[in-house]
Amino acid sequence: METVSYTSQWTAAARALESERSDALFVDPLARALAEPKGFELLDHYGGGGLVEFVAVRTRYLDDAIGDAVKKGIRQVVLIAAGMDTRAYRLSLPDDVRVYEVDHQALIDEKEKRLAQLGSPAPTVNLQRVGADLAGDWSASLRGTDFDPAQPTLWIPEALLFFLTEEQSATLMRTFAANSAPGSQVAVDILSKALLRSPATQIFLSSLNEDGIPWLFGTDEPEEFMAGTGWTVRELKEPGEPGAGEGRWPYAVQPREIKGAARNWLLRAELA
Repeated sequence: METVSYTSQWTAAARALESERSDALFVDPLARALAEPKGFELLDHYGGGGLVEFVAVRTRYLDDAIGDAVKKGIRQVVLIAAGMDTRAYRLSLPDDVRVYEVDHQALIDEKEKRLAQLGSPAPTVNLQRVGADLAGDWSASLRGTDFDPAQPTLWIPEALLFFLTEEQSATLMRTFAANSAPGSQVAVDILSKALLRSPATQIFLSSLNEDGIPWLFGTDEPEEFMAGTGWTVRELKEPGEPGAGEGRWPYAVQPREIKGAARNWLLRAELA
């Protein structure tokens, strides 16, 4: 519970900083309040090495993935480990689109309490929050709502896979596939294995380990990983490329043929 909660707080803090830029990639007016109590403190502690910039790029990339999926006719969007995400309050989607936020019930209760205290407006979309044990059969809780596995779905497990093992990540993707109709999609961020091994990231990763929130999984072959779980990658980008924060990423994008480069993958995949 604490792992997801801490991540939610520093992610909200990063979204708040992005929202306050004159050239913001998105605007999340609720982010600063939802980053409390430790979000900015955690961001100061962990926030070097492009973390703030990556959160901004990833947020916009996944926002765009939702918009594009809806344009293609998808009417169910499932946010896994939604945390303090507020897409349901800031995105404009057709009235027949349903958004499901799946997370631990305690985190959902805290989020709803904070939103009520803020006097936040109603969601701009048809929203259902689903309390579930993310380490257990969370899909049973989702199916207990009006979610329809016979309809195409967009799945978004944002900022989650690196906290899982490779086996757990693969199981998650297979669970998506098992609850998906033809035409379903996944949009997700994945680390490269090289990033987890890079000397440049070891101080940051050691801090995460010491605080009990280690990053565990990365892959240098995201297409192969996704294919092995039932999904075909249709788009693979890195921060700084067109459509993925071009001009806003502080590092050069390394050509794919360069082996061993530390990478953050942003991808969209369809049900194979």
